[in-house]
Amino acid sequence: MNIKKEQLDFLNWEFGVFFHFGIRTFNEGHRDWDLKPMALSTFDPTDLDCEDWIKAVRDAGAKYAVLVCKHHDGFANWPSAYTDYSVKNTPWKNGAGDVVRDFVDACRRYDIKIGLYYSPAQFGSVSMNGKEYDDYFIHQIKELLTNYGKIDYLWFDGCGSEGHQYDTGRIIREIRACQPNILIFNMWDPDTRWVGNERGIADSPNPLFVDFEGEKRFLPAECDCRMRADNWFYSDADEHTVKSVNELMGLYDYSVGRGANLLLNIGPDRRGRLPEADRQALLAFGAAVRKRFSDPIPFEATVQGNKLTLTTEYRLIDHVVLSEEITEDEITSFEIFAYPAGKPICVYRGTTIGHKAICRFAPIPSEQLDVVFNKPKAVAAQLYYAGE
Repeated sequence: MNIKKEQLDFLNWEFGVFFHFGIRTFNEGHRDWDLKPMALSTFDPTDLDCEDWIKAVRDAGAKYAVLVCKHHDGFANWPSAYTDYSVKNTPWKNGAGDVVRDFVDACRRYDIKIGLYYSPAQFGSVSMNGKEYDDYFIHQIKELLTNYGKIDYLWFDGCGSEGHQYDTGRIIREIRACQPNILIFNMWDPDTRWVGNERGIADSPNPLFVDFEGEKRFLPAECDCRMRADNWFYSDADEHTVKSVNELMGLYDYSVGRGANLLLNIGPDRRGRLPEADRQALLAFGAAVRKRFSDPIPFEATVQGNKLTLTTEYRLIDHVVLSEEITEDEITSFEIFAYPAGKPICVYRGTTIGHKAICRFAPIPSEQLDVVFNKPKAVAAQLYYAGE
């Protein structure tokens, strides 16, 4: 089974930040597919600073960022030659600005992997009518994939595409020709898959090898979610819903801790800056992740068949982090036993491991932990006491 190096790299990214920013930022109350017009004259960020965004991404420990380049409304965050509905016809910088350029330059400056979101479907200025629409789609995608250097990740949103039969073979050929090593999210010839909800949570089990159009395929999952309760784009009305560090840490355990990636959305405000409440939550979350996993407990490991034994000094332990060698022959169940009083006590039962399984349980004193898998497999481990 084919596993691309870039897919394994994606799993190592683990955590990314999504940025929904565009003309909808300046039109409070707009909802997907409500067909309300949004005038080009409204788009005018007074202090757009993508470096401000990406520095926060870096400081929070995230490894990648994804920018909405065109949402369902059709507004292009770059001066596209194939629509008048773009930054080139707005008051911002007298039409000379390019949000995509600012974003990719900032990502490269801070060594953050670059993801570009594009909604294949849209309402308004272009109708969904066969080859003409596919031509428009491909022309815009080629602008994004040829004018901005190497792009790591192309994020397609499937919402609204149900009524159009895309020439997917042609589209994928064009994309792969422009960027042979690019990762594609979720659609047509995907390298990663949507986890199935927008709450930042992966189910258990969460296999890496799944059925896709009748064949088994290696497709790591990504868990996207919002920093705020209801809105992907900025709103004045919902700052009180910014997630707490405790909730974000829970999402981390239910996404990265279940072998998936976490993609956390922030909507930059009408200045073009990160809202301070969202920035502080992002940074505090990154600090909490670093704190929890900064001081691993030393141990000696021995392997006997399908059992991994971890021996350390007698002490409190509340986390075991596992990572298996990624092959089609996945582990599908395991148990963790501690020895608080000489006899083994089961403290955790799990399913899949994949890139990472964060196994958290109530603190227990032990000098030995046994991890018993349903089959022999090469597995790495770390021990922690978070004490939270």
